[in-house]
Amino acid sequence: MSGLLLRLAGPLQSWGERSAFTPVRETASFPTRSALVGMFAAAEGVARGDTAGLKKYEQVRLTVRIDRPGTLLEDYHTVGGGFPKERTAATSGGSNKDAAVITRRQYLSDAVFVVAVTAPDNLTQQLAAALRRPHWAPYLGRRSCPPDEPFLLRRHVDDPEKELLTGVPLSSVEPRDSAAETVAVQFLRERPLPESRPGTTADVIEVNDMPVSFAPHARAHTGRRLYRTTEPVNRALAGPQKTLLTRLIDYTHAEEHA
Repeated sequence: MSGLLLRLAGPLQSWGERSAFTPVRETASFPTRSALVGMFAAAEGVARGDTAGLKKYEQVRLTVRIDRPGTLLEDYHTVGGGFPKERTAATSGGSNKDAAVITRRQYLSDAVFVVAVTAPDNLTQQLAAALRRPHWAPYLGRRSCPPDEPFLLRRHVDDPEKELLTGVPLSSVEPRDSAAETVAVQFLRERPLPESRPGTTADVIEVNDMPVSFAPHARAHTGRRLYRTTEPVNRALAGPQKTLLTRLIDYTHAEEHA
């Protein structure tokens, strides 16, 4: 097993929790497994209706470090207004609505997440190659939300979860307590941590974001359990923030020079 590291940052992100279209398109407070698997599948050119093609991603373990949770933003949308009936939004009965559809869409503004992707070595190599030269471009939950650079921080790491604690620069405010050796950072893990790890608190949450099918008219998901932890991270990773971009670029390029 090995893995890679992704940094999900941009002006806006939106991680939908529901397959069905609703008047308010909500966002989860973190990248969902469904969205991340969809990103991998798109990068590799897997079609939405290829349910069998999703099976290999069941081997992937995802760990999310929440550098900045972002600010919830809600946008007002209208779809199909001012057009002839045949060009307005479709109905489930095969007709058209003949009017504008009003929706509100939620986003996370200025959020930053770092994701450790752990998988068998051959799958890690495939994902890294696809994400570097994707078939379909990655986005942060919606096509209108492109990621900032650097996006693919490392293409191969022996222990990507350890790198979240010891290597990847933190995109968060530098702690005011200059004497503190660590910073408390929130993580979302797919397996529980050993109870012996000091300075860590945890709780369990249930989410429904395990993708079964991305087919346009037959989307399906099942549930999974997440372990939300607060863990001490080396303070040196946190700043100063004015050098963050330089440190991220140096961290990314260090792999090429190794």
